[in-house]
Amino acid sequence: MCPRPSGRPPRPPVRRKKPRWAMRAVTALSVVVLASAGIGHAVLSSLDSDISRFDAFKDMKNRPRAGDGMNVLMVGTDGRDEITEEERRKYRLGGAPCHCTDTIMIVHISEDRERASVVSLPRDSYAETPGHTDRTTGEHHKGHPIKLNAAYAEGGPQLTIRTVENMTRVKIDHYLEVDFTSFMKTVDVLGGVRICTVQPLKDSYTGLDLPAGSHTLMGGQALQYVRARHLDGASDLSRMKRQQRFLAALIDRATSSGILLNPLKFRDVTRAVLGSVRADQGFGTDELLTLGRAMRNFSPSSSEFTTVPIGQMGYAVKGVGSTLKWDPAKSERLFDALREDEPLAAPKPRPKGPAPVRVPVDPKQIRVQVENGTRTSGLGKRVDDALAATGFRTTRAPRNAEDRAVGRTVVAYDPRWDQSAKSLAAALPGSELKPVKGQGATLKVIAGADFEKVAKVRPADPPQESGTVVRGDEVVCGKE
Repeated sequence: MCPRPSGRPPRPPVRRKKPRWAMRAVTALSVVVLASAGIGHAVLSSLDSDISRFDAFKDMKNRPRAGDGMNVLMVGTDGRDEITEEERRKYRLGGAPCHCTDTIMIVHISEDRERASVVSLPRDSYAETPGHTDRTTGEHHKGHPIKLNAAYAEGGPQLTIRTVENMTRVKIDHYLEVDFTSFMKTVDVLGGVRICTVQPLKDSYTGLDLPAGSHTLMGGQALQYVRARHLDGASDLSRMKRQQRFLAALIDRATSSGILLNPLKFRDVTRAVLGSVRADQGFGTDELLTLGRAMRNFSPSSSEFTTVPIGQMGYAVKGVGSTLKWDPAKSERLFDALREDEPLAAPKPRPKGPAPVRVPVDPKQIRVQVENGTRTSGLGKRVDDALAATGFRTTRAPRNAEDRAVGRTVVAYDPRWDQSAKSLAAALPGSELKPVKGQGATLKVIAGADFEKVAKVRPADPPQESGTVVRGDEVVCGKE
């Protein structure tokens, strides 16, 4: 489907970078974010030679019409051949380097430079290549079905760009490509990135082992966090969600720590980023300065993240295997928003009062029966209404408890649903948790004389479904 005419003359194309692991995308985007310090031309010029450049758009024809804003294709590459033997063992980076892509993102920077929209393209997405010459065999291929990440192996950055443009009808302006080494160095120079998790994260494949809580991850551990694919049944979708969370946290770290205001620190961070980066020939010092000066007020709330909506999981293709097929209508709306330089989702109203408490389980998944443990008429209904308004699935049929002299509100629960109980108790400040074996999936709230109000809560993790849009400030750790 062709993009709608913009009504404006086409602007010079902008190029982009490509990170392999989604984390690479994080690193690449940080180049733009770090430039927000407005550091002088001389400093950036001294770093420009660190970037490896190539003609990513050579002889490309019949490309989509340019829209407003700038689209950067970011692809992460393996690059484990540059990792030390000790780092390979410590961070489970064994095996031969594949020189392939594992993560692909489109980062759209709005025309007014006040918003970044990050769209993750699953590596197993069903794709069809345009005709091309195989860079390994030299053989010319007609267009054929592949998994999206295989485009790089067949035709390098150019085929990857052409395939993405054919699938999305979004014109790619710049190309950025980052590897493991650059990613780890960048996180280390930043002094680490703070990540919060309400559930323990343990993955035997990458060696990731994080207890629930807040953690400052350095380079190697951050790499484990964004690479982990065996924490739950969601695999890549779960991993992309963590990568988006990490990218938001990295932006928060870079823009709120004062690092960008320190020319020497800025130089060190930028050098770490650029040391292992490949970029198109048009992405240089002037582009960094233009973006940097425009984005001085950039923050996590200025960013939004999503994954292409999936219409069919496990779409089998002969000779290719199991792929992910995009939802045609939903994905078209998503890419239309990029072409038209519009937010991916309608702006969300800022909640009044204290920020909602983050809880491990979405209230929408928690069934609750409310009982009035006092002689106060109507208390049960008040509590039921308030919990329902916060998102809990109450029965809407409160009843009186056997004991009508309860002083402290009680949350009774089956131990098998302990995480749900913690989420419910967070909405009832001061309540007492009471395990009751065999109670079942429905939790019970016995409202006591101490009840005052229900606190707002929301799930700590953004929804798992592809196509859901979250803002950066919704996924970074709360301020302490």
